[in-house]
Order: sequence, then C-alpha cells, then structure tokens
Amino acid sequence: MSQSLVDDQAEAALGLARPVTEAGSPAKPGRPAGLRRVLRFLVRRPGLLLSAVVLVLVVLAAFWPDLFTSQDPLKGVPSQNFRGPSGSHWFGTDELGRDVFSRVVHGAQLSLKATLIAVLVAFVVGGLLGVVAGFVGRWVDDALMRFVDVLLSIPALFLSLALVTALGYGTVKVAVAVGIASVASFARVARSEVLRVRQAVFVEASRSCGARWYSVLGRHVLPNAAGPVIVLATLDFGSSILAVSALSFLGYGAPPPAPEWGTLISDGRNYLANAWWLTALPGLAIAATVLAANRVARALDGEWARQR
Repeated sequence: MSQSLVDDQAEAALGLARPVTEAGSPAKPGRPAGLRRVLRFLVRRPGLLLSAVVLVLVVLAAFWPDLFTSQDPLKGVPSQNFRGPSGSHWFGTDELGRDVFSRVVHGAQLSLKATLIAVLVAFVVGGLLGVVAGFVGRWVDDALMRFVDVLLSIPALFLSLALVTALGYGTVKVAVAVGIASVASFARVARSEVLRVRQAVFVEASRSCGARWYSVLGRHVLPNAAGPVIVLATLDFGSSILAVSALSFLGYGAPPPAPEWGTLISDGRNYLANAWWLTALPGLAIAATVLAANRVARALDGEWARQR
C-alpha cells in the first residue's frame, strides 16, 4: 500500500476528507468569492489598507527606486546644502547638497535587504530548532531548549552588538547578527506549535495507519504548525528594521556614503539645530514602515482568522 493512500485513509477515517461535488471531483473554493472577502476585509479597516500601501511603496522603493526619484543619492551640489523641504527637494538637502529624499528611497534597498536576511535567518534556524525539539522530544528537546534559554537570557540588541563585533562591519553581517539574536523566539513558537499538532487526533490516526515519520512531519505537522511562525516573521520584520537601523546608527552598517536609514539619522544628528529634516524625515520613514508591518502582522494574527 502506498504512503499517500495510507495518509488518505487516515484523513477519511477522521472525517477530514475533502468535500465532493455531484460530479465526483473535489470541490474547489471560488476565487471571486475569496477575492471579494479580502477586499471587504480591507475596506472595513482603512488603517490596515494604509499600512499595506506603505509596505508596498517601501518594497517598490527597495527594488525599483527609479520609480520615485531620478536624482543621484551620492551626488551633491554644495551650493544647495541645507535646503529645507520644498517642491524640488521633498525631504530637503544635507550638508553636501545631496537630496535627502533620494537617499531615503535608495536606502530602503539596503535596509530592506538586511531586514529580509535577518528575518530569513531567524525563521530558518529558529524554526528548524523548534521543529526538531518539538517533534523528536526527550533529551534532544531538553538540550535545544536550554540553548534557547541561554539566548533568551541575553538582550537582543546586546547579543547583536556582540555578534556584529565578532563578524565585522557590513550590511550582511549586521543582518546575520540581528537574525541570530531573534532565533530564540522563533524556536519557542515553532516548538509549541509542533507539540500542539503532534498530539492531535489526525496525527495519531496517521501514525496508527503506518505512516512514516517524515510523511507525518511533512504532510500533517509542518503545514498545521507554520501559521503562527509566519505571523511571528511578519512581526519580527518591524523589530528587525529597528535593530538593523540601530546598528547602522552606531556605525556597524555599510560604510559611507551608503544611504542606510540608520546612517542617515546618525549623520543628521549633528545638524539638529539648523536642519531638523535630516534626522526627522528618515526617522519618520522608519517609524511608518515599522508601524505598517506591525499592523499587517496583527491583522494576520487574529483579525483575518476571525473573519474567516
């Protein structure tokens, strides 16, 4: 008997089989109805819709900055230094006459790249530790969770500083340091979800029908345990932006004149008395991105599940 047939029998025995239409084929959800439900969900929540728009604009700026500005972020005009926000320079100019808006737009690429790497490292490493600990159990669970407890005992920013000092300066190294500092939270959530799903009735039925452990893990445990971990990754996106920007602010990011968001704020703090926009407007971009990411994560965490 094939492995897929065993799993299908287990699902059928528990009443988990897919609904069948009159023609005998599995019923498929209608796409127009699903699209209308998503649109209705967004229209009823204007704050969520605005947050989604902000995230889309940040992603577009990171991958296609020429859509927003044609000015060179590294080229300055000394005669136009310290110009305030205006129609020709939306975010003003800095001490070298460089357009701050173009630097913020092009800096989104560096900051978003580091953030995505950090979230990916935390998701993969932390998720793997949590899945192994929760699925295997026994002494493996104890050993991995004690390691996770050690990571949790160290503040994330301090751990990131220690790691980036050991790894060296640079955007990628900052991203790896931030990602490793977030591994513990992903491992905890992944382990708890795997433990919950592993004790479910349909998993026990699949095992009793002779399913292999890798089939149970890949077909039943991982798909049902991935949701909260993905939501945590969305939440961690905002905190990773803050951590990456903080390390860049301290000088651990890409070397000048790279326009990382944290570096822009660090460069502008020396001119707060006469050029407030050098720090305030890049900081506003960071705050808007973090708040938008957190709002979307909150919607995915509870609101969308209740709506469905």
